[in-house]
Amino acid sequence: MPGQEHFRTVAGREILFDEEDFLCHVDDWDEAIAVELAAEAGVGELREAQWRVIHFLREFYQENGRSPLNRRIVEGVGMSLLELERLFPGGIRHGAKRLAGLPNPKRCS
Repeated sequence: MPGQEHFRTVAGREILFDEEDFLCHVDDWDEAIAVELAAEAGVGELREAQWRVIHFLREFYQENGRSPLNRRIVEGVGMSLLELERLFPGGIRHGAKRLAGLPNPKRCS
């Protein structure tokens, strides 16, 4: 349901999230937020491969103003789609993109 944005305290900061728990503002993100969101999702400590994906997603977004397609992520990080899906509970969209602080494709209002 659109319009269900809410504030949450994450990594000691008040952050606005959408109804699917994506950050509403990409600039609110930092690594501490990624770590806390990962712990909430049951990921535990983020490993090097996960950070590589998260940083690739953020860099692509900053350069292009949008999230990369899955094919571009595969090319950019040198992993198969299956490997990427296994790295994050919730897969690429609800896992990696959410932890990277990218906006929900449905967008916050």
